[in-house]
Amino acid sequence: MSAVPDRSRRALLLGRQAARTPLRPPWALAESEFVDACTGCGACVERCPEQVLVRGAGGYAVFDPRLGECTFCGDCVDACAPNALDRDVAAMPWHTLAVAGDACLPRHGVVCSSCRDACPERAIAFPLSTSVPTPVVDAARCNGCGACVGVCPVEAMAITHLEQA
Repeated sequence: MSAVPDRSRRALLLGRQAARTPLRPPWALAESEFVDACTGCGACVERCPEQVLVRGAGGYAVFDPRLGECTFCGDCVDACAPNALDRDVAAMPWHTLAVAGDACLPRHGVVCSSCRDACPERAIAFPLSTSVPTPVVDAARCNGCGACVGVCPVEAMAITHLEQA
C-alpha cells in the first residue's frame, strides 16, 4: 500500500508528508506496540489461508485488500509467537472502513455495483438519489474485510483506518 501524504496545514507549512498507518493483520496491537513486539518472522503471512497478508516495510506484516478478503479465521493470530496479534487486547479485529474514491464509476455516471455485490456484510448500499446511484458505506456494518477492494474494476475502493476516514 502506498503512503498517502498528510494534507493538513501543519504538514504543508512544515514541509512534512506523514504517511498513513499501514493496514496491519487483524487483532494487531496499536502501531507502536505492534512494531515493538513484531519480530518480522512472517509466520502470520505464511499461515494466512486467504493470502491477503504480505511483508511490508521493515518486514512487518501488512493486510493488502487488493489480494482478496480477510475472513478473520484467526490463523495469523495463532501463528504469532511474539503476540503482536492478540485477540484479547482488541475487541474488534481492526478499526477500519471501506471507502469509495473519486475514480468510482457511478460517480462518473457509469452503472457499477461490484463492491456491493462482493460485500459479505451488506455494508454497501446504492440509495436512489441521482440518475446513477453512488455507493454509501454503512460504518456500523463494514468490518473492513476488503472483499470490495479487489473486485472494483477501477481500484476506487480502499480500506482506511476509522480515525483517518
